[in-house]
Amino acid sequence: MHILVATDADYVVNDVTSALSGPDVRFTICSEGREISRLVGKGDVDLAVLDLQIGSKGGMAVTMDLRLDESAGRIPGVKVLMLLDRKADVHLAKRSAADTWLVKPTDPMQLKRAVRDLMNPPAPPVDPVDQGDAVEESSEEDAVSAG
Repeated sequence: MHILVATDADYVVNDVTSALSGPDVRFTICSEGREISRLVGKGDVDLAVLDLQIGSKGGMAVTMDLRLDESAGRIPGVKVLMLLDRKADVHLAKRSAADTWLVKPTDPMQLKRAVRDLMNPPAPPVDPVDQGDAVEESSEEDAVSAG
């Protein structure tokens, strides 16, 4: 997995890379928001972890740019996890179409779980009513045990 970490804070880079490092994970670190669309445009970024402030551009503006460039076909789609400074910033993440978000400070397990759920969403529970013919109904002729 290729993760783009975009922030101008060294502690965020350290927190994210230490929590998500693994043998099949590589990172690109970017400290300037204006560069992110170009980096994603190369086509090999699976996940963008965006801080709320990235150099001269905020995470909300970067996410909106990514979504606009994606919808115009200029870049491939990328999952976005936004790191927020406070709970009141959740509306920014929602408005910018981030896939998910966390409020800092985050702990490593919280970050790993968010990335796992974002990249491999759990399957929704199967409702037998929605399965139509897949549900076998017993007939009146079936024997019933008296117990």
